Amino acid sequence: MFDAIKEFINPSENANLSKAFEYQNTHLPTLWLLGKTGAGKSSLIQTITGDSDVEVGNGFEPCTMTSHAYSYPKATPLLRFLDTRGLSEADYDPAEDIKISAQQGHALLVIAKAEEPEQSDVLNALKKIKKQNSIKQILIIHTAVKQLCADEQTKTVQYNQQQFEKIWGDELPYLEVDFELANGDTFGIPALKNKLTELLPIIQQFNDVQQHADTESANFQTLKTEVLWYAGSAGAADAIPAVGLVAVPSIQAKMLHSLANQYGIDWNKQAFAEFIGTLGSGFAFQYASKFGIRQLVKLIPAYGQTIGSASAAVISFASTYAIGRAACKYMYHKSKGETVSNKDMQAVYKDALSNIKEVAKNETR
Repeated sequence: MFDAIKEFINPSENANLSKAFEYQNTHLPTLWLLGKTGAGKSSLIQTITGDSDVEVGNGFEPCTMTSHAYSYPKATPLLRFLDTRGLSEADYDPAEDIKISAQQGHALLVIAKAEEPEQSDVLNALKKIKKQNSIKQILIIHTAVKQLCADEQTKTVQYNQQQFEKIWGDELPYLEVDFELANGDTFGIPALKNKLTELLPIIQQFNDVQQHADTESANFQTLKTEVLWYAGSAGAADAIPAVGLVAVPSIQAKMLHSLANQYGIDWNKQAFAEFIGTLGSGFAFQYASKFGIRQLVKLIPAYGQTIGSASAAVISFASTYAIGRAACKYMYHKSKGETVSNKDMQAVYKDALSNIKEVAKNETR
């Protein structure tokens, strides 16, 4: 029962890890960007990621015959952007793009500059996408709205919105934004972030603007994407039959070793035992027991391949993230020669587990 726990100290070579990493990479949450050149797609990506260097064309790689994709962050990807490059082609076939976007079922973002009523290429592509009947979530984003006077803004936004809704055959949700006003301000960005977070909870992790209570919390933000990436890999491992049982502990072990390197501390038996001790005397037993039970459930015919696997994936994602968050707190204080109370450690673990549940459900569905 404690084999999984031993993996935390001395992770073994595991051929299944590559399967988990590959599965995660091919099932990244995807935002499909549909819009003309200059509509504001690069500004949208920068707003979501907080990285001003990211832009369409820079870092995007061929994905299909007509589209390019960009995974972010590059080293530990959590999110993929799909940009359709073949809009002006008469024979554009969206089937491949739909397949990619639908692998983890997310959203089609139609991006239109308010002052450009000529949207025929976007409309033609949207018509073909509609015929496929595979996209469940769509959002229209009208950009550069404040470059026009109030009356023109209303008229042009309504005109473009009506064009899109006529093609789609139904009312569509939309937002009005301006990524760069003359005075350096923006318009509509909070509403945009809130809406996109509803579509993809992982986006909130890129836009965490909370005031950090202390330096340790702020320091964790620099490592959050790495912890989330390992959590995603653990969840992906549980989505593959017979892989999670051996891969998840190894993924968590590699995460802990990587974090220890980041904090400049030795990750040995003593450090591991001390870390586990801060989480409570029953943590190791509960971890091993629950891990073994949920893996056994996956083996039940029919049930295990659906509900069992899905539940295991959510638990592995959430618990890996919570372990990583708690480890960062422990390692930060250890690197400073400080101690941290068991009460504080257990609170950090429980809060992380609770706060990441919605993301875990969305990422592993």
